[in-house]
Amino acid sequence: MSKITKSAAKERIEQLRKEINGHNYNYYVLNAPVISDFEFDLMLQELASLEKMFPEFASPDSPTVKVGSDIAKAPSESGNERKVFEFATRTHRYPMLSLGNTYSREELSEFSDRIAKTVQEPCCYSCELKFDGTAICLTYKNGRLAYAVTRGDGVKGDDVTANMLTIKSIPQTLAGDSYPDEFEIRGEIYMPFEAFNRLNAEREEIDERPFANPRNAASGSLKLQDSGEVATRGLACVLYHMLGENLPFSTHSEAIAAAKSWGLPVSEHSRVVDSIEEVYNYIDYWDTERRKLPFPIDGIVIKVNRLDWQKKLGYTAKSPRWATAYKFKPDRALTELLSIDYQVGRTGAITPVANLDPVPLSGTIVKRASLHNKDQMDLLDIRIGDFVYVEKGGEIIPKITEVDLAKRPAHATVPVFPRYCPDCGAELVRDEGQAKHYCPNSNNCPVQIKSGFVHFISRKAMDILAGEATIDQLYEKGYIRHLSDLYSLTKEQLVSLDGWKDRSAENLLASLEKSKSVPFNRVFYALGIRHVGEANAKLLTAHFGSIDAIMAADRDALVQIDEVGDIMADSIIKWFADPVNREQVEKLRAAGLKFEQEKTKKVSNTLSGGIFVVSGVFSVSRDEIKQFIESHGGKTTSSVSGHTSYLVTGEAPGAEKLKKAEKLGTKIITEEQLRALVE
Repeated sequence: MSKITKSAAKERIEQLRKEINGHNYNYYVLNAPVISDFEFDLMLQELASLEKMFPEFASPDSPTVKVGSDIAKAPSESGNERKVFEFATRTHRYPMLSLGNTYSREELSEFSDRIAKTVQEPCCYSCELKFDGTAICLTYKNGRLAYAVTRGDGVKGDDVTANMLTIKSIPQTLAGDSYPDEFEIRGEIYMPFEAFNRLNAEREEIDERPFANPRNAASGSLKLQDSGEVATRGLACVLYHMLGENLPFSTHSEAIAAAKSWGLPVSEHSRVVDSIEEVYNYIDYWDTERRKLPFPIDGIVIKVNRLDWQKKLGYTAKSPRWATAYKFKPDRALTELLSIDYQVGRTGAITPVANLDPVPLSGTIVKRASLHNKDQMDLLDIRIGDFVYVEKGGEIIPKITEVDLAKRPAHATVPVFPRYCPDCGAELVRDEGQAKHYCPNSNNCPVQIKSGFVHFISRKAMDILAGEATIDQLYEKGYIRHLSDLYSLTKEQLVSLDGWKDRSAENLLASLEKSKSVPFNRVFYALGIRHVGEANAKLLTAHFGSIDAIMAADRDALVQIDEVGDIMADSIIKWFADPVNREQVEKLRAAGLKFEQEKTKKVSNTLSGGIFVVSGVFSVSRDEIKQFIESHGGKTTSSVSGHTSYLVTGEAPGAEKLKKAEKLGTKIITEEQLRALVE
């Protein structure tokens, strides 16, 4: 690099800035990075080195001095290209900077040496796990959570208070009475592996692309508009840095211990050490033990423990001089790609799966890795016979990240993505703007039919006492082809199956009868409409109230609902346009399944004629507030309009709903005022 000309350096600096800004947008806003953290850090280091060599090209807008921004101006998870969700922004009282990081022990030693020169005394360090999530800043006033704000661009961030209140470990009111009148505490919102696996399984079930790693999942979940949906995501929080005026602590570790005593979630794995050698020991321990943790970490954070020394060391434009992060290099393995299978999903989506020469990686033997879709295969320029690098996304999901072109054998062959369904032979289709190919033969493709039954009987759907093996038996016998066939099964048919006795047949029939009491939202989810997940089914059924209203809805009516985008709306309309599906709805209705919301028991007509929108966090769930309104004769809707009588607000109501209510002159009331209306 020392031989690079000035003109070449200028061109490379401009190129790197453009690429890094693009990757920052993918990472912070879209939650969909296309390169690894390690590759990103290498690019950033190259840019910083060039800017140091050619200071005449320095810029205050360079990503080496600016914090990447997560301020929400991106489409919703539902894939809606038109609907853009925005949160109210709030300016940080203290700038929210990022940490410098390194993968090198030599650079860590240099960090320690710089501190020693400044403080002129032996230094104690606080060593902490670097949770791989999304940064958050909480402000407490007089012992109560006032607001929660994302990092944003470091100066201001998105106010996500309502969503933070759904995280069980975050106290709304602090314990004890020794806390300052006002202070900030910063930390990380993360998603444990168990919740991440569950969420990705649900997304794959409705043909949504799974999150690449828990960090993306946590960031995306925190930015959802529906706090009820956020509550289902299993997010967790760890807090690690306190700020405020005249805090009564001399060390960082004292402040964190105090935070723990007030009921705030802090890490149990932090440790104060007396030397850089002990920092290395801590790193070595967790480089191995991190694989046993139930949550993702990607390194170790090292901080000067004394607060007066932190103040003395100060900050650069982008990061504190008294802290740094040592990042673990991602585990990866090189292995041969033996073949590619093309799997048919429940909704007809075709997923290519790589079969690999078995290779050990992060404590397990990896044999298979999803390639997601044809676009991903083309992006990797992958060949059968190639040697490929495999990593585990968030230490869980094996993924192919790179092809070693230097090892490409002469016999490597270009994989041919199928034109026809591997199961039924129907010609595949690919909807405009969609990444996946689909088999459109949903009513005659055996894999789709059987997978649809497995989905229908699942615990979250109809909760019928059967499994995949039972569905296979019933299908092979010809007893079932459509969902309604389950409710026509007889004891004689069941005992004719291999291994079945009277008792098992009676249990299944009793389970089918019991399933007729399953509420409408689960019945709607059980139908298996592409892109409609469990949470979306709840929103849709609560909004429309009956299957007939949903069938009659057009696209404009459907996309009025938060989290329902164009893609989902089109999928619902297409599903009900199929006469076979409509016939099945009628047969299931005739069998006794519920296709209407149960009416709320009327207590009075006090609120009759009133139209209410409910927003925020209340003393009870929002559904209970809505039921209360309806039980007294009122009607609830999801969005504020000129017809809305009242906007009922809890803590941290939606900023857009407030703005629209104020613009229209809609009355804004609290939960207490709502109950007073009834009384």
